[in-house]
Amino acid sequence: MWYFCGLNECKHLRANSGSRISYFLEEAIRGIGLPARFTFPFYYAPHPLAIIAATELQQYLETQTHLDHNFGLDADAEGMAIGKMFGVLVVQDREGKLGYLSAFSGKLADSNDHPEFVPPVFDMLAEDSFFLQGAAIINTINARLEAIESDKKYQQLRLDLERFTTQSLQETGALRKQLKSNKEGRKQVREQERNKLGAQDYAALEADLIRQSLHDKRALNLLTNQWEQVLDETRTGLAPFEQAIDLLKNERKERSAALQEQLFEQYMFLNKDGKNKSLQDIFSLTAFGKPPAAAGECATPKLLQFAFANGYRPLAMAEFWWGAPPKSEIRKHKQYYPACTGKCKPILAHMLEGMAVDENPFLHIAEASSALEIVYEDDSLIVVNKPAGLRSVPGVDIQESVYTRLQSLLGDAEPLMVHRLDMDTSGLLVVAKTPQAHKHIQRQFLQGTVRKRYRALLSKVIDKPEGEIDLPLSADLYNRPRQLVCFETGKKSITRWKVIKRYESTTKVDLWPLTGRTHQLRMHSAHALGLNAPIVGDDLYGTVSERMYLHAAHLEFMHPRTKEKISFEVEEGF
Repeated sequence: MWYFCGLNECKHLRANSGSRISYFLEEAIRGIGLPARFTFPFYYAPHPLAIIAATELQQYLETQTHLDHNFGLDADAEGMAIGKMFGVLVVQDREGKLGYLSAFSGKLADSNDHPEFVPPVFDMLAEDSFFLQGAAIINTINARLEAIESDKKYQQLRLDLERFTTQSLQETGALRKQLKSNKEGRKQVREQERNKLGAQDYAALEADLIRQSLHDKRALNLLTNQWEQVLDETRTGLAPFEQAIDLLKNERKERSAALQEQLFEQYMFLNKDGKNKSLQDIFSLTAFGKPPAAAGECATPKLLQFAFANGYRPLAMAEFWWGAPPKSEIRKHKQYYPACTGKCKPILAHMLEGMAVDENPFLHIAEASSALEIVYEDDSLIVVNKPAGLRSVPGVDIQESVYTRLQSLLGDAEPLMVHRLDMDTSGLLVVAKTPQAHKHIQRQFLQGTVRKRYRALLSKVIDKPEGEIDLPLSADLYNRPRQLVCFETGKKSITRWKVIKRYESTTKVDLWPLTGRTHQLRMHSAHALGLNAPIVGDDLYGTVSERMYLHAAHLEFMHPRTKEKISFEVEEGF
């Protein structure tokens, strides 16, 4: 059973729900060669066949009416807007016929399985599954917890304990203050009367002062004991509730951990040789030690799993975002993105084992012809104009860097890196030659007295002339080195900006980072709450180009030896 998808440019045939494969018509792919190697999932330009597949899937998403999911593209749609990552996998079937598979990350319209997409590796939402049964028990525990925590007597006791604790501290604190004043008064009386009274009269006075002191101590003990009794009675009343809550929380924690471990064992991933590995085994040797939440639910692992299980040969993949952007990440509607690193990289390392895969571009060494221009040099420091594509310091896989090049230039002198620029950012970088200079300049960076200005080309026309962006940033732990906007745990990040020149579809701007967070300028440019315009060529938060158009154009700081302000400026060249 086949039906036409309705695309004018290539009336492609979509398979029935049994095979899940969508076949290309010959006229749609005529003249397009097959990829020699499978796509490197973490950095790629989509193959033409993958682009055709993705375009057809997007056409389907635009015209379908049965998926009850609000992607945030329709202002009148009901429910929470949730954009989704979708993926396509170009394959050859057992007869060598070309087609593609489609998948989504996570669940869609509160379901894991839809006929138009490959099924999940394991459907935890299947009727009567152990997961739903376990989740039902945990939900029962949550309901019992909610009942206890909403009990009026429990809530009143908690309020009483808080009120009594505050009141007891206030009253005992006030009494202690008064008793201290009394003690000071008695001390003054002793000093004033010591030389005035005779021995017998002074002894009588001392006895009276001692009685006052004992009275004060008894008063403090009495008040303290009264409050302790009130607090103990309140705590005794709370104890049965708190014990029940602790028992339920411990049970929930143990059941959740056991359910999660059982769930991870159900996720078994194939590779081309038919070798199976569970999520638990895959992540056991990683830094996480165990699978992160939702591992195995991303599009590409689902696609490869279905292909291997059905004897299809994977040729190329692509993933794109569909819908409104999330609040924390940089995601643009219809834009292609790589597979995530934290959740997918360990899984795909197993699934792609033995396959011919495109070269990892992150292992590409910058050509020696990319000159490292020396802008300034003296006995204390050296300022260079770093070319785009060269690391500031050696990486795990690539040693070639500003550091290693300066090592060869400086001979016996050790280059001491004060700060860094992203590999794809060009521009001014200061390197110290002595420990004293390094410490002095580094302190200036830490104190925020170094003045920096960047020049960037943004991917759309910016209407406002200038402004300031204040968006807190934190690391995306499961997708490094990407950053997130997080108003709860993010670090304060402020960027001032000004338009320099507007073009037909881009804008050249100056950027002043008032703080120094990782990827600050890239995030503040790309995020919807910032300029909403990724830097041209930003392969993490925008789209790939021949380079990332971000340049450190101006640098000003105090010379560590002369204590005079020195500044440097280098044109961006774009």
